[in-house]
Amino acid sequence: MSSPPKDQDTVKVDLGGREVTVPKGGLYDRYRMNPDLDAIARDPRVSGVDFFRRLPKTKVDSPIGPTLTPNFYYTMSTARLTMLAPSKAIRTRLPEELSPLEIVPGLGLVSVMFFRYDVCDIDFYTEATVGIAVKPARHGKLGFFDLVTGLKNEHLDGYVLSLPVSSDIAQVRGHDGYGFPKWVTDLDVDIDDRRTTARVANDAGGVDLAFSAATPAQKAYVSGERVGSLTSYTKINGGWHSTLNQTNVLNAGTTRSTRGVTLQLGEGRMSDDLRSLKPKRTIQFDVMTEGQAALHMPVPTSVPPRNK
Repeated sequence: MSSPPKDQDTVKVDLGGREVTVPKGGLYDRYRMNPDLDAIARDPRVSGVDFFRRLPKTKVDSPIGPTLTPNFYYTMSTARLTMLAPSKAIRTRLPEELSPLEIVPGLGLVSVMFFRYDVCDIDFYTEATVGIAVKPARHGKLGFFDLVTGLKNEHLDGYVLSLPVSSDIAQVRGHDGYGFPKWVTDLDVDIDDRRTTARVANDAGGVDLAFSAATPAQKAYVSGERVGSLTSYTKINGGWHSTLNQTNVLNAGTTRSTRGVTLQLGEGRMSDDLRSLKPKRTIQFDVMTEGQAALHMPVPTSVPPRNK
């Protein structure tokens, strides 16, 4: 898939007092988050919109002004590298209210992810993240079901350390609206059924983080057959919020082999964050070559203090 042309005409829009540019005639310019699903279904890159017809949008007030939620991603692809890391190192990067999801005492899960959104309500962009799997922020002990489903990557709770993106609107919405640590940089993500590559640039134009691997064999799923979720915790204006992201998996595959997987750490915020977690080894590589998602606006949540 090719990226949109760099010289594409743009228009300026206001998001909670912040002015950002978006592609002229793009989905945001045309629909302002209130899409015509019939028109989007005619886009040859979109395999269908049934998943979204069951998710009505609602208007909410937010730090970026009144907006419709959820944000729809009609065609996207993702790659996730899951690693083991010492719980001691993980805890140094977590707010004290959150605890790492441990697979055995002393070992938690961290991940590097890459995303490519080819068709979405806020237009084409790419992003990458360094994240930590955490225990669900609710009272009571973690049950066996939570651990099993978490390890299968179907229903995860996480805390994000870094989340660079390639577009202004994604940065403002993600940072101001969701409380995520987002910044704009050059960020290339290419994912197909043969190869997965990504490169995140640092402020100087050099390599912050780069990745390359053969794509695991893909399995096709009927829309709605496999829907996973990720709940992310952030602080907005001093209060804890949770953000739900539902993913409709259409083509995906997993491997435990790390043969041919190359993760290059350079100089920059992502690499610094990953190094601080002291990852020991990679245990799983997941790629979704085709999927869809609904990203809901954050809602206030109760996060109990961590037991000492």
